Amino acid sequence: MINNKTSGTNSDRLLAVIFEYMAKISVETNIKKMVMNLADLGKELVAADRCSVWLHEANEKILWTVGGHGVKTIKIPDDSGFVGHCVKTGEALLIEDAYSDQRFNRTVDIETGYSTTSVICIPFHNAEGEIIGAFQAINKQTESQIFSVDDLEVLKIAANFTGKSLEAFILRNELVETQKEIIVRMGEIGESRSQETGFHVKRVAKYSYLLACLSGIPEAEALKLKYASPMHDIGKVAIPDSILLKPGKLTEKEFELMKQHTTIGHNVFKKSKRELLQIAAIIANEHHERWDGQGYPAGKQAEDIHIYGRITAVADVFDALGSDRVYKKAWPLEKITAYMKEERNKQFDGRLVDIFLENLDQFILIRDEFVDGSEETI
Repeated sequence: MINNKTSGTNSDRLLAVIFEYMAKISVETNIKKMVMNLADLGKELVAADRCSVWLHEANEKILWTVGGHGVKTIKIPDDSGFVGHCVKTGEALLIEDAYSDQRFNRTVDIETGYSTTSVICIPFHNAEGEIIGAFQAINKQTESQIFSVDDLEVLKIAANFTGKSLEAFILRNELVETQKEIIVRMGEIGESRSQETGFHVKRVAKYSYLLACLSGIPEAEALKLKYASPMHDIGKVAIPDSILLKPGKLTEKEFELMKQHTTIGHNVFKKSKRELLQIAAIIANEHHERWDGQGYPAGKQAEDIHIYGRITAVADVFDALGSDRVYKKAWPLEKITAYMKEERNKQFDGRLVDIFLENLDQFILIRDEFVDGSEETI
């Protein structure tokens, strides 16, 4: 345990540091930033020069650096070095002189040009108690230059928090990735019903992300739009083939039925508590609304239409006009851009049209990357 003679002031400082970093780490969505916060926490707790976080890939029998001070991604065998020893045995190590210890793997020093002396290495666990990695502090930055037993005990707090944080992040990320894959697959099902290629949903997703970024939306929000946008036409799965695949112009009654795909798609997702699916509900419902209020299903206008709907509308129409459909041939680029200019502040948000046309070359690169008829995997 921590020495009882440790002053109350020092204990209070350590607690303040721990809670400060816990607050940062608990809300971080970027794994690199999260791991650096963990490394910074360890560094500050024990006055280390560097800290690093290692994960164990049991199937591949390797250990690799998720992040840390002065290191990029480094991979070593899982039975190598101090980290390998910790992971295999479950023992924490307190080393005064790394180079005098035969367990030391000099690979990292060789690759980074660093000189390791004193080391603390502590394994960390997942919720089931399995060792999933190790936390390592290097080179004590005090006059003694040697870590103490108290340092070891304090760093165990950081190691324990590291295990929980990484496991939570990995699980959360797997959930998000699962949602993303389901959304893409369902979007492709919707497109296949109308005999359209799955590349349509991929292009619309990439167009939407690019347009969102160019319009000033933070990248994290733009990514959510990208992941959810493939659901924009999912409601088409409920539209009869006689309407969906009709080669000619729809009658007024048929068009009224076709318009229902927006509310059908919205209803599929509106009760979900998952953020991506909530965004998908908005996009499905509003991507056929018009800036002038003449769209459907609700006749919203201007900024009453969610920005996700306005962006997807531009992306969807650009791609639809440039693609063969059962009822038309693909339009040439000049005709598409002329149409979008004509519909500025009518069908589309004029600001978004301007941004789109000013950066048209970037959208064309996406179009040319995902050409209908070629092979591509998600």
